[in-house]
Amino acid sequence: MPPHVLLLTFDDPDGHDVETPGVVAALRARGATVIVSPWREPSVADVPADVVVIRSTWDYQEHPEEFRAVLGAFAAPVLNPLDVVRWNLHKSYLLELAAAGVPTVPTTLVPAGSGAAVPPVDAPEVILKPAVSANAWGLGRFPTGSAEAADHLRTLTATGDVLVQPYLPEIVTGERSVVVIGGRVSHGVRKTPAAGDFRVQASYGGTDAAHTPTDAEVAVAHAALACVPGGSDALLYARVDLVGPEDAPLLIELELVEPELFLDLAPGSADRFAEALLARL
Repeated sequence: MPPHVLLLTFDDPDGHDVETPGVVAALRARGATVIVSPWREPSVADVPADVVVIRSTWDYQEHPEEFRAVLGAFAAPVLNPLDVVRWNLHKSYLLELAAAGVPTVPTTLVPAGSGAAVPPVDAPEVILKPAVSANAWGLGRFPTGSAEAADHLRTLTATGDVLVQPYLPEIVTGERSVVVIGGRVSHGVRKTPAAGDFRVQASYGGTDAAHTPTDAEVAVAHAALACVPGGSDALLYARVDLVGPEDAPLLIELELVEPELFLDLAPGSADRFAEALLARL
């Protein structure tokens, strides 16, 4: 019997997800039966599947509790595994990685409802972002010590925990991503913000290009993934986002839930994804 694979996406009328079709084609070419469904589709947990793979669930941050409940309702195994997803959904994992010695952008966590002042940062500007967020949702950049920063912190902590980080101006030269599939480095990407902006996402005018990860970038990626619950062997896919010098990178985020993997920029990567997935079955 060919394996049945369920790929979870989101309601995407504008076609932002350009890489799932390639994954579908690669899986079907290898004999798999593939169903693609938005994760909020009623009764999605009843879809027959041998494995459920989280792909472009890019609105989960708007419904985090519902997202956790849906993932927990599947009888089939979910990839990445649920314990990894739960750990990675809240960006406080950055503090754990820093404590484990992974080079990480300095990060302070401000709990929800604390009414705390913006923690001091050693930089002229400060970044504030929700601890549960995606696609730069809720992200703000402000002068350190400004009233605007304090106002934004109060707004964010009214509904959730908040991360406080220094703004690193090197981001304008590009955030680099190391993409790992099936435990092996597959490819790299450089995401560059639009002129005058600092957000690298395409929805804010950012552009993406292929990048060859340096030895230092690969080393940080492996160090971070070694700290994941269950270890790196538990992961089907990972995207390790880095900033700073290429020979001394800092981890800014570790994307293990629904990352865009930029498969369209790396020939053969959709095939590597399909092979790594089917090997687990």
